[in-house]
Amino acid sequence: MTGQLNKRRAGVLLHISSLPNSGENGDFGQEAYNFINFLSDSGVTVWQTLPLGMPHGDGSPYQCLSAHAGNPAFISTQWVEDKGWLQTTELGTEECHKCHAGNAFGKSCLIAKAYSGFQSLANKEDKDGFEQFCKDKASWLDDFALFFSLKQEFGGKCWNQWPTSLKNRNTNAVKEATQRLKSLIESVKFEQFIFFKQWNELKSYAKERGVLLFGDIPIFVAYDSSDVWANRDVFKLDKNGDMSVVAGVPPDYFSETGQRWGNPHYDWNYLKKTGFKWWIDRIKTQNELFDVLRIDHFRGLESAWEIPENEDTAINGRWVVAPGKALLKAVLKKCTSISLVAEDLGIITDEVDALRNEFNLPGMKIMQFAFDGNPDNFYLPHNHVKNSVVYTGTHDNDTTLGWFNSINDDEKRRIYEYLGFSSLSMPSVLVGATLASVANLAIIPMQDILELDSEHRMNIPGTSEGNWHWRFEWSQLSEDKAKRLHHLIKLFGR
Repeated sequence: MTGQLNKRRAGVLLHISSLPNSGENGDFGQEAYNFINFLSDSGVTVWQTLPLGMPHGDGSPYQCLSAHAGNPAFISTQWVEDKGWLQTTELGTEECHKCHAGNAFGKSCLIAKAYSGFQSLANKEDKDGFEQFCKDKASWLDDFALFFSLKQEFGGKCWNQWPTSLKNRNTNAVKEATQRLKSLIESVKFEQFIFFKQWNELKSYAKERGVLLFGDIPIFVAYDSSDVWANRDVFKLDKNGDMSVVAGVPPDYFSETGQRWGNPHYDWNYLKKTGFKWWIDRIKTQNELFDVLRIDHFRGLESAWEIPENEDTAINGRWVVAPGKALLKAVLKKCTSISLVAEDLGIITDEVDALRNEFNLPGMKIMQFAFDGNPDNFYLPHNHVKNSVVYTGTHDNDTTLGWFNSINDDEKRRIYEYLGFSSLSMPSVLVGATLASVANLAIIPMQDILELDSEHRMNIPGTSEGNWHWRFEWSQLSEDKAKRLHHLIKLFGR
């Protein structure tokens, strides 16, 4: 393990959307700072989140409209009001009260009003900052702002259903649309400026409190995204821009029929010819946002599961080799200070392990997968290695209490036998064992610290409804639970 993670640390997994808040989801406001204070006071030095991108309608942070742009729903509108960019006369109108509804649309409405105020009320430093942001991020921001504006103009339709000239990015059509939608495009850019500015302030505060921010990069991007619309050569698409194969994973312990994600696959030959520029640019954006980055579905960098587009499930696919070694060499050459973690779950081959080990990347150990009765199970604590990240479970698992409640008595006995017949109840006993591991980094989902059951699960892989909505409340964190976390972190030298 290199960089930031070469010492024993404890972390907590909690997405921004799960923070307490009066609106529909958590954001970068005061509660995010309160959470950093809780982490720091407990001795936790890593906060892991899910991807921060702008999701589609299902809310999944792993299917976003851009690999670079942030989710405006995470913007704190209170921060914008405190800047003075919203006129008090506007704030009192009925229309503006609708903007305060706390949902993504309401926030965008409010930020659009703030942009008008920004233009007339902001100081020179802020105006110069916005101008510099637009220049610095132009390589992706210009395409995204136009893409998002066109998507709104066409009622949210996927880009492959737009008029042909815009679908295919005809030069004259793009130029005309850029001029026609100029006001909306500027507002979208301003929204991204605010997102990055607020996040960077939060990151600076986390650094002051000794907390590293740990992010996640989905290996694939959504078909309906500015990335695919603006960079069709990067992906395996036909001349009409359609997919013949889609991404996913074969059947495994998460799903009997596998997972058909539906993302486009990469045209690795094209990417190699361009020195992996698209990938490097993407990682640079995330590396600026986070101190540590997890590559989701790392095994896809060695070989990825290609499913015919007309298949309803992921069963009938095939493994297709990817140039992970060349890609990682290119990334590490351009991003010399990056700290990467490999999400090496699922069907892992010797080749995938060899790729991860060649670059000395820590893999993941999931305690909920450990107790199948096989002493060689590499998720068991006695098989852990320092260069790894151990979890009770991830956002794709049930909560530890929910998982334990779902297994039979023999399995429960096996777990308690391995853990020395502890008198502690679940999930406390597994949290303790996770923090005791030799793995340098131990991550505990917030649900397990709060001792919550299956009703508080974040995601069920292979399903598209009812996920990503979980929120916590401070009232769930008793003084005893907070003290126990702090005690365990000190006890196990984290």
